[in-house]
Amino acid sequence: MIPPPSFYERDTVTVAKDLLGCLLVHREEAATMGWIVEVEAYLQDDPAAHSYRGETPRNRTMFGAAGHAYVYRIYGLHTCFNVVTGPEGTGEAVLVRALEPAGGIDLMQARRGTDDPFALASGPGKLTQALGITMDLDGRTLSGGPLEIWSPESLPGRRVEGAGGEIVQTTRIGITKAADLPLRFYLKGSRYISRR
Repeated sequence: MIPPPSFYERDTVTVAKDLLGCLLVHREEAATMGWIVEVEAYLQDDPAAHSYRGETPRNRTMFGAAGHAYVYRIYGLHTCFNVVTGPEGTGEAVLVRALEPAGGIDLMQARRGTDDPFALASGPGKLTQALGITMDLDGRTLSGGPLEIWSPESLPGRRVEGAGGEIVQTTRIGITKAADLPLRFYLKGSRYISRR
């Protein structure tokens, strides 16, 4: 149900693609969850990555053990959730950009102030608000805590939209440095992604 640490220790682009269709679960206030449908990879030699200029107090988690949450704040308002990948010390991560809601939807709707299923978690700030992911979760393991990633088979009989189909690879969104690198991946046909 929960991938082992070795799942995250692999090449970051491979992990990014393999996260598509997995379930992101937050079980603190109440269980909220969603299928991962869109991600972006950030590599150590990537000028857009927080780790590009080396380790700092803000990005220290990126250089830690794979399979942990790297959570940071943008615009002073929203948090973004990333999965630390690769060997320890490399400073790589996968940004989870969008989810297809799968459970705890009433709570997600209350947190987001909308009942539109396609607007609940269709962006990195939206999904952290919907799932209640805060800065307190930075550095926490994703296998055995309040925040976990489960394999696609974790909810028998439930199928994420676009799963088993084609993965679209394209350029990342909302960055100016290395904007031409094709490191964004999403499930083709999903209506829950942040931008087509």
